[in-house]
Amino acid sequence: MATVRASAEAVVEAPPAVVFGCIGDYRERHRHFLPPAFTDFCVEEGGTGEGTVVRYTLGVGGRSRGYRMRVVVPEPGRVLEEHDTASSLVTRFTVTPEDAPGTGRSRVRIETTWEGAGGIGGFFEKRFAPAALRRLYEDELARLGAYAKEQASRL
Repeated sequence: MATVRASAEAVVEAPPAVVFGCIGDYRERHRHFLPPAFTDFCVEEGGTGEGTVVRYTLGVGGRSRGYRMRVVVPEPGRVLEEHDTASSLVTRFTVTPEDAPGTGRSRVRIETTWEGAGGIGGFFEKRFAPAALRRLYEDELARLGAYAKEQASRL
């Protein structure tokens, strides 16, 4: 089995603290920038940051799968991870200032890794899943950018 990676990144016109706050607030804000491929989104435990547990169904590439994710925050204000409770899948959000502090722009990266299947199924998974997820993450980043910019304008 080989590690499979899918990622996308974009510059968001909002300060890192606002962007990270949107990502880490699963109870109120996170759902506002999820693409339609994410359905049945539900907070099971917590709701903000470390220890939060969320559940959703993700439909990508003609397949749907349910996920139950536990949130870990290894670097508060900068890195947040969602760990699938039933597999090796981890999605990492990284937020860094894009310009000098206080300018209000952030670089956001979403990266998912998991141990892929073996055999012919693993070949197709490694070949096609990263591109499908990259397109999904590009959409999510565009939605996050618009939402975070709106949230920043309210400060």
